[in-house]
Amino acid sequence: MKHQLNGADIHIATGGVDFDPKGRALVFLHGSGQSHLTWVQQSRFFAHRGYSVLAPDFPAHGLSSGDPLTSIADQADWVISLLDSLDVKTATLIGHSQGVLVALEAASRHADRIDALTLIAGAMAIPVNEALIDMAQSRPHKAFEMMTSWGHGPGAHKFDNTQPGHAFLGYGRRVMAQNENGALHADLVACNSYEDGPAAAASVSQPSLCLLAAKDKMTPIKFGKQMAQTIPGAQSEIFDRAGHFLPAEFPLEVNSAIAAFLAR
Repeated sequence: MKHQLNGADIHIATGGVDFDPKGRALVFLHGSGQSHLTWVQQSRFFAHRGYSVLAPDFPAHGLSSGDPLTSIADQADWVISLLDSLDVKTATLIGHSQGVLVALEAASRHADRIDALTLIAGAMAIPVNEALIDMAQSRPHKAFEMMTSWGHGPGAHKFDNTQPGHAFLGYGRRVMAQNENGALHADLVACNSYEDGPAAAASVSQPSLCLLAAKDKMTPIKFGKQMAQTIPGAQSEIFDRAGHFLPAEFPLEVNSAIAAFLAR
């Protein structure tokens, strides 16, 4: 679905079903250097089970135009502007990695607009090595390679992608290369600068589910557990064999966990 927001052309995946603003809205928020393609295995699954799915490409990512948003707060406000522009009153946010920070901030800043959270392979803070930030600007393709390698668990380095015809690492690099120049650098700076995660997590009043990956090298699981313990009443589930790109590595299991949470 193509959509205009703040003067930019925004691409939104709806899972192959026309979006209905009156339905129960699920908004899937991608991570640093990613796009709606993070959610290929989730968007269609939930759209064809009666949910109103929005998996937007943030500005300068995927098929969206515009300048990249440079802070987590700006991204959270952008999500609410997107809901406003589509006449969506409330939504469940499902975030991965940087999308977790955005979801936490949006739930804290706009509690009346968010009815539940699912937070995947995330933490309350995502500090980024300065060398990687510099590399994202000076040698972005090298940064794509490093992040894709570190972002997948051991099994993903050996086996075919859960999407037939793809390999995890090659697919991951292609997804990142589709973004506008500077998008990854802006994302990493936004993550590195965000310090409000603990306060945002502690203020969450919505039902929350944390899906954590035991083999996650990018947001180590100990920090995910701290997040789950900080969010009042949060449920959590650990995937023992998964790396950071949990939605792609174990899509059936992720979908099952989210579906059970939504049906609570």
